[in-house]
Amino acid sequence: MKAYEADMRYLIDRYIQAEESVVISPFADLPILDIIEKSGIAEAISTLPDGIRANREAVAETIENNVRSHIIKNHLLDPAYFEKISKLLDEIIKFRKENAEKYKEYLQKIADLARKATAAQPDDMPTSLNTKAKRVLYGNLGKNEALALQINDAVMDSKQDGFRGNQAKENAIKYAIYKVVNDVEEVERIFAIVKQQSDY
Repeated sequence: MKAYEADMRYLIDRYIQAEESVVISPFADLPILDIIEKSGIAEAISTLPDGIRANREAVAETIENNVRSHIIKNHLLDPAYFEKISKLLDEIIKFRKENAEKYKEYLQKIADLARKATAAQPDDMPTSLNTKAKRVLYGNLGKNEALALQINDAVMDSKQDGFRGNQAKENAIKYAIYKVVNDVEEVERIFAIVKQQSDY
């Protein structure tokens, strides 16, 4: 490459300009789902590149892919909730494919779903579930409020600082959960959810 270095340098200096980037959207690097949540679907679509924005199919697939990606990324935080959101997404995609003429209705449906996906907060919550971790447990324990509160108390009473990745500390929490549910497989399932909660 040494023989071409001077020529390459000349071409770069002569024809390639590096100027300061210009912000063309007030949303900068904000993910499209956040834009939908904060400013609505129309604003989110307006931030897409021209090539995508001009094609309804491309717009739909871009939003759907962002929702799907969000579901996959956050699934372990609340498996039951994101499973429900995933099924709703499949229904909306089916609706779009079968009702091309109802594009505005589709956009409303996908915008509502995007808000639900980013909020990760079901509507039908008892008031006793005053933390995100309690609400997640409730949703993943068959909406059994008493059981969710029992598991939460068991975790809070047995958890120690830095328990994640420390086998002895994790086992103490698992044992506390086992005393409530009396089922080894269920303990592992619940603990996998507990481990993802920032409240613990």
